[in-house]
Amino acid sequence: MSENMNQNDEVLTVELTFDNDETLECGVVCIYEAEGKEYIALIPVDQEEEEEPEVLIYRYIETEDGGSVMENIEDDDEYEMAADAFDAWVENN
Repeated sequence: MSENMNQNDEVLTVELTFDNDETLECGVVCIYEAEGKEYIALIPVDQEEEEEPEVLIYRYIETEDGGSVMENIEDDDEYEMAADAFDAWVENN
């Protein structure tokens, strides 16, 4: 998976490219920290107006050159922790 981050007037978007070359444009909900790691929460732009859109959560890493990388969260326990931290962020914001 690769990503391109574009900042429009107000909404930061990410275009995800999957192994099968399909792409998915997502709006960035937030970048947050949990247990010493950073995560990014995304919503596909075609679901932004839905009452309960699908939220995608990835590990987020800022690189030394000022770029960023998103990684799949392979470990179920880590994903659950990251999802719980996102839920807490939603409740507080």
